[in-house]
Amino acid sequence: MYPDHFIYTKEHEWVSVEEDTGTIGITHHAQSELGDIVYVDLPKIGSTVAQHTTFGSVESVKAVSDIYSPVSGEVVAINDSLSSAPEKLNADPHGDAWLIKVKLSNAAELKGEGMMSAADYSKYVGA
Repeated sequence: MYPDHFIYTKEHEWVSVEEDTGTIGITHHAQSELGDIVYVDLPKIGSTVAQHTTFGSVESVKAVSDIYSPVSGEVVAINDSLSSAPEKLNADPHGDAWLIKVKLSNAAELKGEGMMSAADYSKYVGA
């Protein structure tokens, strides 16, 4: 259920890294806890995000939840398709429903405190 090449956080975000760019999204567990997602608020391209700080939010029929960045860097892409179809997060949270892409400013953060492998994250959420 949780792709092995992703790195996960206790706040239920994931990051997948290719070269110096991290793609960030929310986990299957997060979307299932939220329920039907109706709105996604994302930062602007060119803005910077810092590890473990809020960069946006996801609104569902149940609640509004902050999204925390697993890494620091500059936002180089946002998933525009979520503005018109936020429900994609419920259908494909580990695939087409990624949130932002970030040019990493500190790759060492990927091995830092609070970062988990797929196996560790599965244990964490009791999957």
